[in-house]
Amino acid sequence: MKILITGCKGQLGGELKRQLEAEKSEIGPLPDRLRRATVIAVDLDELDITDREETINYIRRHQPDTVINCAAFTNVNGCETNRDAAFNVNALGPRNLAMACEKAGARFIHISTDYVFPGTANGGIPLDECALPAPISAYGQTKLLGEQYAQRFCRRTIIVRTAWLYGYGGKNFVKTMVNLAKTHDEITVVNDQLGNPTNAVDLAHHLLKLAVSHDYGIYHCTGNGICSWYDFATEIIRLSGEKCLVKPISSAAYAAQHPESADRPAWSALENRMLRCAVGDEMRDWKVALKAFFANWDGQ
Repeated sequence: MKILITGCKGQLGGELKRQLEAEKSEIGPLPDRLRRATVIAVDLDELDITDREETINYIRRHQPDTVINCAAFTNVNGCETNRDAAFNVNALGPRNLAMACEKAGARFIHISTDYVFPGTANGGIPLDECALPAPISAYGQTKLLGEQYAQRFCRRTIIVRTAWLYGYGGKNFVKTMVNLAKTHDEITVVNDQLGNPTNAVDLAHHLLKLAVSHDYGIYHCTGNGICSWYDFATEIIRLSGEKCLVKPISSAAYAAQHPESADRPAWSALENRMLRCAVGDEMRDWKVALKAFFANWDGQ
């Protein structure tokens, strides 16, 4: 089997590559069909997915069975100030890949986000795949359009929404909190935005299960359990062993201190219903997955 991974220098793309090379993850072995898979891992220097002709020609030459798109403009604040770049990468990029996959007969797996939801849901009920998106930021809006383009232009599309992702490679919230704790006696983190921390190991493992399936559609794939960013940060600092006080702050107070910050959903906890019903939900509880991260992370 031949798998093309875009955005291979990011934390998710890098984790997918590692698991395919090892033929296993921390959770368990990969599907048998992925043994000795041919992996084509590319980033912007090798493939610009915002260029339609380049993308179509690249996929036509390499003829992958599955394309997993991990490329994205994920800087939420940056998307507000550079909407053209966000639109190109998050919307037109998936469109181009979907068109190329349709022409090549390939399966297309596109990674999306909890930020496609407005965060106004009440009642404390996690959002499953039936929930209607209504993004409140440029990041969420462009990612939603990318979802729509992917499904419109490729019949073999799988959309996977995830949230609060962290991994061994790249930049993420876990590493930021640990680095801040090394130089600060206290840090403040918002306590009224709730969601699901997700270990890239768990997400990559499930993406590779989907890579050999024909269960097309929209999936939510996040760590199990719900917490606030404050809860998440508190557990990170505890596991890191750093001596730093984590103080809660409201989103309103944070926004007053950082007026340039984009709006973020207050409630974006997701339910992995489609995952559970189609291929099985092996996503770990977020605290268990975070503890495993610290046990295996080299600190870089």
